[in-house]
Amino acid sequence: MTAPLLLEREGAVARLRLNRPELHNAFDAALIAALTEALEALAADPAVRVVVLEGAGPSFSAGADLHWMRGMAAAGEAENRADALALARLMRTLDELPKPTIARVHGAAFGGGVGLVACCDIAIGAQEARFGLTESRLGLLPAVISPYVIAAIGPRQARRWFATAETFDAAEACRIGLLHAVVNATALDSAVQRQVELLLKAGPLAAAGAKALVRRVAAGTDRDRLDADNAALIARLRVSPEGQEGIGAFLDKRKPHWTA
Repeated sequence: MTAPLLLEREGAVARLRLNRPELHNAFDAALIAALTEALEALAADPAVRVVVLEGAGPSFSAGADLHWMRGMAAAGEAENRADALALARLMRTLDELPKPTIARVHGAAFGGGVGLVACCDIAIGAQEARFGLTESRLGLLPAVISPYVIAAIGPRQARRWFATAETFDAAEACRIGLLHAVVNATALDSAVQRQVELLLKAGPLAAAGAKALVRRVAAGTDRDRLDADNAALIARLRVSPEGQEGIGAFLDKRKPHWTA
């Protein structure tokens, strides 16, 4: 039986490839579990500095597997709740992964596939990529992925796309903030590799901590507490081994050890 997920290691870079190409990498319980487990393992691996998420075959991920959906439609509410919580755990694990993440997006990215893109720190898409939050056509809503999609595209855009279930192209995905860049399909790998190289030049702890800083600042309402926390953070970083090495390398006009 073909594994639903493939993991490749290239030095400090881990590539996770959704591997159900004949089904456009649609989600089912096995893929959700495999991806969650792989992400949790990578989070705990100090040798990994960047994670790239991609799809095998013609699509990134076309959302939910029809057979899986049929089974869940026949199940009770409690079973559906447990199933949805498993997907929620996956999305949160990816969103909070203590490593920078890059989504390499091509082909179809629908439903949960959009959720994966929104959870990644950087998203690069091919021009032919297509997106959709199509749940409302089925009388459903993208509830589990909504916190991450709304964070990526904003409430105003989310209200439109959640309600209409309209599909949109890569240019629109970039305009509304779901993608950071759109490139020709032949340039997709090189565009992703450029982001990998930039991340590897950054301090490992700094790059990993960037998303936590953004999340904390975005959620903060107490300005005095926020100022105090940010001052404590930068003070801690300046005297840390990584901060000392980075500042020293800059002043000495040399490369820091993590780029060697």
